[in-house]
Amino acid sequence: MSNPNNTLAKARIAVLGYGSQGRAHALNLRDSGLDVVVGLRKGGPSWEKARAEGFAVAEPGEAVQGADLVAVLTPDMVQPKLYTDAIEPNIKAGAALLFAHGFNVHFGQIDPRRDIDVILVAPKGPGALVRSEYERGRGVPCIWAVQQDVSGHAEARARAYADGIGGSRAMLIRTDFKEETETDLFGEQAVLCGGASSLVQAGFETLVEAGYQPEIAYYEVLHELKLIVDLFYEGGITRMLEFVSETAQYGDYVSGPRVIDAGVKQRMKDVLKDIQDGSFARNWIAEYDAGLPNYRKYKQADLDHPVEQVGKQLRARMAWLQAGAAKAAAEPLKKTG
Repeated sequence: MSNPNNTLAKARIAVLGYGSQGRAHALNLRDSGLDVVVGLRKGGPSWEKARAEGFAVAEPGEAVQGADLVAVLTPDMVQPKLYTDAIEPNIKAGAALLFAHGFNVHFGQIDPRRDIDVILVAPKGPGALVRSEYERGRGVPCIWAVQQDVSGHAEARARAYADGIGGSRAMLIRTDFKEETETDLFGEQAVLCGGASSLVQAGFETLVEAGYQPEIAYYEVLHELKLIVDLFYEGGITRMLEFVSETAQYGDYVSGPRVIDAGVKQRMKDVLKDIQDGSFARNWIAEYDAGLPNYRKYKQADLDHPVEQVGKQLRARMAWLQAGAAKAAAEPLKKTG
């Protein structure tokens, strides 16, 4: 149950969205003793699911009315219209508007009313982990920020919300909308998604073009990457070096800097500059408004890459992956929205 001194103990919280983060936040907040209503489009895929899980469900505008805190947990590109149509006309003065990513506020796509608090709470993990860790009596670290403090209680509200989803059981780190947004985008583009995918594809192509079997190349540059990433996750580079062979370590020391050299770092700085000056945001917004023609083309190119074709065949023979896929299919939707 929630602490009686909790700033949100007697508040009504509207959670807009019931995807990965939305569902986890709503369930955790409710289990912390807080009053939660879920805002969704009637007839949408999540409406009945949220109702079946015991939530009061309403159209977004209705959910916002009377709420003391409104958590916006829908995809970035639908948030500006959601704000204009459902939030701005209905959120009461002195309430708090909460985001889990600062993109739209930082890049000016949403200009919050001046009579509300604007805060951010971002768990550093997917929704499924936010929920499962909470159920275990633990939590996922959260970063939090205050953009606008009208009530004088914005910080307390952000921290209370983080507490409600389990973040304070692990760690809370203060940031601001600028830092959260720019570092999040950079991490995705330069390392986690863009960088890792391109590194894998280049490694696969290099081996196959040199005459090695595609199946062997797949295992060496993609499949085994999970082993290394798990070690990074558990204990950083130090743990990885403890568990790979001396031969692998020596190769790391002498060849890693040949691949990821000063030129790569400079290009990473260029990526960061595009994020910082708004170029990436403007391009992405224009792409979305145009109907995603380049996005679809880029995505299809990734799906058609030979490493994906080979991988699909190999993964079909990995019984442990099939079992995991069946389990995942039985779980709630993982995407936000």
